[in-house]
This record gives sequence, C-alpha cells and structure tokens, in this order.
Amino acid sequence: MIYTYDVIIVGGGAAGFYTALNLAERTPHLNIAILERGKEVLTKVKISGGGRCNVTHAQFIPKELSKMYPRGQKELLGPFHTFMTGDTVGWFEDRGVPLKIEEDGRMFPETDSSQTIIDCFLREAKKHKVHILTKHTVKEVTHQEDAVRFKSQKSSLFTLNTNQGIFECRQLVIATGSNPKIWNTLKGFDHNIIPPVASLFTFNIEDERINDLMGLATNVSIKVIDTKLKSQGPLLITHWGMSGPAILKLSAWGARDLANFHYKFKIEINWLENYLPEEAQEELFNLKMKYAKQSPYTYAQLGLPKRLWQNILKASLISLDQTWANLTKKQLIAISFELTRATYEVQGKSTFKEEFVTAGGVALNEVNFKTFESKKCSNLYLAGEVLNIDAITGGYNFQNAWTGGYMAAQAIALKNK
Repeated sequence: MIYTYDVIIVGGGAAGFYTALNLAERTPHLNIAILERGKEVLTKVKISGGGRCNVTHAQFIPKELSKMYPRGQKELLGPFHTFMTGDTVGWFEDRGVPLKIEEDGRMFPETDSSQTIIDCFLREAKKHKVHILTKHTVKEVTHQEDAVRFKSQKSSLFTLNTNQGIFECRQLVIATGSNPKIWNTLKGFDHNIIPPVASLFTFNIEDERINDLMGLATNVSIKVIDTKLKSQGPLLITHWGMSGPAILKLSAWGARDLANFHYKFKIEINWLENYLPEEAQEELFNLKMKYAKQSPYTYAQLGLPKRLWQNILKASLISLDQTWANLTKKQLIAISFELTRATYEVQGKSTFKEEFVTAGGVALNEVNFKTFESKKCSNLYLAGEVLNIDAITGGYNFQNAWTGGYMAAQAIALKNK
C-alpha cells in the first residue's frame, strides 16, 4: 500500500517536531506526517537537562550566540537574525509554556519538567492534525523531479520505503540527528557526510591528586598541551576523572583533534584560573609571612576548596608537620606550579547518554541556510544534528533545532501557498 502526504518529516525529535508544527500552523491545507523509527517521539527532549529540558540559552545577540557552535558558527549567523532565542521564548510562551533563566544563562520550562515541552508539542500536533507515525523505519529514499502523481500534475516526488509500507510526498524533511543509516541514504543524493566523532564528552583520568575529590567543583582555566585548545569555567571532579562546563567546552571545540589523539593526551590546569606561576609564588610568600606558625594544611588558601588545597600540598611534597615559616623557596615554587600548571594525563572519554552530541553530518556548504534546503536535491530539507552542526552545552543544540525547523517550515510554506 502507498501512503501519500504533501510533506513528510523523518525524525520525531526536536527539529522534526518544530518543523512540522510551524509548517502545519502556516499551511493547514497540507497533509503532514512525522515518521519516527522508535516507539516514542521526543526521547532526547525527555531526558535532556536531567529531565528538565534545557530549551535554549539566554543569549539574545545573534553574533554572540553563533560563537557557541564549534561547527556551524558562520552558517547559523544569518538564520539567527531571523529566528533565535527571543523567538523561541515567545513561541513557547504563546502556547502556555513560560521559560525561566538560571544563573548560568540556561533556560528551562518553569515547571522544571521536560514533559511540559513534550505535552506542548503533542498538543500542537493534535491541534494542527499532524500525523505522528512511530515504529516507522525508513529503509530507502528515491526522488523524481517531474513525477506525475499529485493531482495529475508534474511535481517533485519522494518515495520512502519503510518497514510499514511505501510513503510518497512532495517535500521531504530529514531531521534524524546522528543517524548513520540516514547519512548513508543522503549520500545517494550526492551529499558529502563529514565522518562523525563524539563531542561534549568528559575526560577519564586516574590520578592520586583527584582520587578522593569526587563531587568537588571549582573554576579553572585549562588547555590541551601541544595544541591551541583552551577553555575556562567550572570543572567538576568525578569518580572517573573530570567533567563540568570547562571540560565539555574543551571537548566540543576539540572534538576532531581529540579524536585524532584517540582520546589520549595531556592537559594543563590552572586551579587559580588566571594566575601566572610567579604571581602564585608571590601570594604564597605573603601567606608564609602572614601565617608563619601555622601548618599550611590548617586552612585552605587562594579561594580553593580545602580538600583540593590539601591534595595540592601533598603533590608538592609538603609534609604534615611543616609550618608556613619553614617552607623553602623550592617548595613554594613547587606549590605555585601545582596550582597554575598542573599536568594531568587523559586516558579516554566518557559520554553522558542524555547529552550525547556528535560532530559530523551533512557538509554545510551543501545546504542553503536561508531555507535549510539541500543544494543537491530540490525540495529536500535538513534540520538539526543531521547537519555538521553542534554546540557547547547549555541549550544551544536545541536552539539550532528550533531555528532550522522554523526556517525549513517557512520555506516549505512559501512553496505551498
């Protein structure tokens, strides 16, 4: 049996739904379907942000927002002038889902529940009569430019072979995220696929200096030795190594370089963020004079958590029976370097399943970013992480989905007035 629609969206995630809903609202006369291979839709929305859904980020300047994308920065600048954070906030508020801004700029639904976002999407889909078809796996896609099918007129025709039958449509949107099978399908349309590598991953580190510090967080500056990669911000020590925004940003910007290293490399951490070793040494000398009779282990110094401070002293070979007064210049230098230029060896990566992001996908020079239409095949649109676009953590990857989905919907609507 052949099922015919005007528009089919492959992928029932954030980008797919946002495309469908914005298109259906503008063109109620179109017959629109979402094909999702899984049992449920919006699964990544459900688990993102620890189940709260980090919808977007409170950055309202297009140029600054685009800087959060290691891949896609240049291409998204134009689209963000059309649809970005403020538009996203307005869209959800108009549908009864107000968002709130947290201290770090991340934006969540006021309910702190991703189910609120899912319920909104499902309600809108029902309202606009979008067909949601789960357990539909697309196996093959073909395209005829001048097929006679719709109302006996020549038009673009896509044929989708699925496990549930044959589907046909005039316009096709691919919003499947990091799906290797769909990427292979797109190769059949002469699209180049940038090989995928992991982004937004944490570092596996075994080091006695951090072994007993699980859960400790502090602000640092960090760089990958022998590269130009560097980052700054909160670092979280975990039972497997290091995480937190500083690490995740570093992994996003360095996704390809770190993959080339097979995730084995050395990092240098400045626990004092911007201090130079000489500046740290001067601070330590002042502490030596001020607290001459005290043990350096008694109180944490320089704004560091106590357990971290004590581990730095141990790593600098400071004994428990020493006082500040009898620390030698050599020992002060050792502490200053451990504070500002500590080297750690990374022996692999770990990826949060709910935050999994891939660097890779359809080459960006093959997409028209005014419409998100393929330059290789007319009436084929691409939105979300199926493209070689990814961002640092903080709601930016969802904003890419909202912007791409909105603009693809706008473009398709114009063709179907």
